[in-house]
Amino acid sequence: MNLKKVITWLVVAFVVFYVIQAPESSAQLVRNAGEALGDAASSLAAFVGSLV
Repeated sequence: MNLKKVITWLVVAFVVFYVIQAPESSAQLVRNAGEALGDAASSLAAFVGSLV
């Protein structure tokens, strides 16, 4: 097993552990990430719209 696979599985295990231990803060983290992606998409759309 190479190092990349081991690190990948450790990250997956950590994420699962974090979700189990703190589901509310995990949900808030996902919510914040979704809002950030939405804001970035809106900003990109506004930028492209201003070019036309």
